[in-house]
Amino acid sequence: MAFTVPELVDILRLEPIEDTIFRGRSPQVGWQRVFGGLVIAQALVACCRTVPDRLPHSLHGYFMLPGDPSTPIIYEVDRLRDGRSFATRRCTAIQHGKPIFTLAASFHDDEAGLTHAMPMPDVPHPDALPSEPELLERFGAHLPEGVRRYLMRERPLELRPVDLRRFQPGVVAGALDPVQHIWMRITGPLGDDPILHRAALAYMSDMTLLDTALVAHGRSLYDPTLQVASLDHALWIHRPPKADEWLLYAQESPNASGARGMARGLIYAQDGALVASVAQEGLIRPRS
Repeated sequence: MAFTVPELVDILRLEPIEDTIFRGRSPQVGWQRVFGGLVIAQALVACCRTVPDRLPHSLHGYFMLPGDPSTPIIYEVDRLRDGRSFATRRCTAIQHGKPIFTLAASFHDDEAGLTHAMPMPDVPHPDALPSEPELLERFGAHLPEGVRRYLMRERPLELRPVDLRRFQPGVVAGALDPVQHIWMRITGPLGDDPILHRAALAYMSDMTLLDTALVAHGRSLYDPTLQVASLDHALWIHRPPKADEWLLYAQESPNASGARGMARGLIYAQDGALVASVAQEGLIRPRS
C-alpha cells in the first residue's frame, strides 16, 4: 500500500485528547511493527504541543516494546520544567496499557553565540546518483527480498546512497568499512511549520542508521539470521532543518559487541551547514 507525504503530515499532526495527552496512528502499509522513527517523531510533536513559544533542540529516547501498527498510540506528556531559557518535557508512548517508548526533549530560546561545525564530507550531489527506481533496476536481482519490496513501495521520503558497492553481489565481511553516506529528503513540500520540519527530521534520523553497524559484516537489516531492533535514539538539532530538501546523512559505526551495535551520524544541508547530530544503539542478535 502507498504511504504518501500528505498522509505522513496528517499522521504527525496527532489527535488531542486532553491538555497533555494525544493519540497517534500508524500508516497501514503491512509493517509488522511501528517504524521507530515514527514513534520518535510523534512523541516529539506531542512535547511540542505543550511548549508554545520554543522549538526543540535535542531529544533522547528509549524503545521498550515493539509498536503494534494496528492500534493507536497514546502519548502522555509531563511538563518537567519551564525556565527562562529552556523547557524540558517527558513523553511516554503507550499501547495495550504498557509503555513502548519514552522520550525526553529540551526546548531553547534561539540565542547568539560561538559557532563552528565539522565540514560536510566531499560526496557526489544527489542528482548524480541513481534514484530508487534506477537502483532497483540495476541491483534488484541481488537485493534481499525485504529491500526490494521496500524500494518498490510508494513512501513519503527518498534515499540515495552514495556508495553502491554494498548492493553488488558477493560483498563479504570485512570488505567495507562501517560507514555510509546517504542523501535523504521528504518527497513533497512540508510548508513553513518549523515543528513539522523537525518532526520529519526526527522521522528520517532513524533511517538506515543501525544498518551502518552491519555494513562491515556484509549483512543488512533484512538478514533473516539476525534480530535487529533500535534500543535508544538521540538527536541534537543545531540549525533549522528543511526536511523537504536534500540532506546528507553521514553515518559511522564505531563499535559492535555484546549483541549490540552503536551508530552515529551527522546530517548536513546541501550548502554544507551542519543541521543535526544523531546517535543510536541497537540490538544485533544472531538468531539461534
